Amino acid sequence: MTIERRHDIDWLRVIAIGLLLIYHIAITFQPWAMFVGFIRSDEPMENLWKPMTMLNVWRIPLLFYVSGMGVYFAIRKRNWQQLLAERTKRILLPFIFGIIAITPLHLFIFQGYYKMPLSYYPHAGHLWFLGNIFAYVLLLSPLFFYLKKKEDGRFMKILSSFMSNPFGPLSLSVFFVMETLILKPQIFEMYAQTWHGFFLGLLAFFFGFLFVYSGKAFWQTVLKWRWLYLCLAAVLYTIRWMIFEMKSPGYLMAVESNCWIFGVFGFAYKYLNRPSTILAYLSQAAYPVYIIHMFALYAGAMLILPLEIPLMLKFIAIIMFTGIVCYVIYEFIIRRISFLRPLFGLKWKFKNVEKAKVLTDPTGSSN
Repeated sequence: MTIERRHDIDWLRVIAIGLLLIYHIAITFQPWAMFVGFIRSDEPMENLWKPMTMLNVWRIPLLFYVSGMGVYFAIRKRNWQQLLAERTKRILLPFIFGIIAITPLHLFIFQGYYKMPLSYYPHAGHLWFLGNIFAYVLLLSPLFFYLKKKEDGRFMKILSSFMSNPFGPLSLSVFFVMETLILKPQIFEMYAQTWHGFFLGLLAFFFGFLFVYSGKAFWQTVLKWRWLYLCLAAVLYTIRWMIFEMKSPGYLMAVESNCWIFGVFGFAYKYLNRPSTILAYLSQAAYPVYIIHMFALYAGAMLILPLEIPLMLKFIAIIMFTGIVCYVIYEFIIRRISFLRPLFGLKWKFKNVEKAKVLTDPTGSSN
């Protein structure tokens, strides 16, 4: 079976990880950074948080959508046993390894920076996302494989027709609105290790699968109406900023989040759905970088924040330091040491290419 590679989805995954790095670095310069376990700059940059609040209602839901889309592509080439085996290797193994060996590292740096007694305990930290994704695969795989058997059936035709209307995708926001009304999260953007984050992610993961399952109708709709979605998102963001002082009710944030995401999907589909050597490299690097970036960020904050340099230069320097350290660790350690690769979500690297063709999954990544 020949399956079209969706380069725009690959790009969105890479871009979302990049935004995550910048977002986490911005937290370092907020006065409340220590309350969420980040090293804090003595000089805050509170104005930096205005653009970050635009990002934080949709950057994590976007990743959940994209992850659900990845499962659609995966099950077109795998049965349920192969899917669970592949997701166990690519998600559960790095998740467990990260809890034991990676997330405690930035805790050590935090403790050292504030001269606290050093202590070790395994914790999920920023890798909570992986635990959620693996749980969604377990919960939704039976339904996904049932839908796969019914592909081109009545439900898919109805879904495709529904997605051809600009209000089709947008109307699904009602489920996200219901989630906020039922769970009543105190902070909408608090996704990590909360029931709100779990169920919001479950919805996005499920609908991400359905969007690609519905065929080209969804993509043609977000392509055609991308400006409408972005304008709606901008209006809701302006209301949040000017009227609610960045604390809109959760149901408004849920709608705003999806408007941003559908607009982003439309622009990505138009401009990013093409191959490139840069994308091929970044797509492989994104997952390991996500796993290690907090260690690099905390190390950068520890070294750069005490320097007597302008505040904005500190922010830029930490971004550059984090990016360079992540690149060096990925390129010269993770990527090149075979036994480390699966611990960071990469496939085993074989010297004998012909042997690799026999022993590894020949279909490549999920997309």
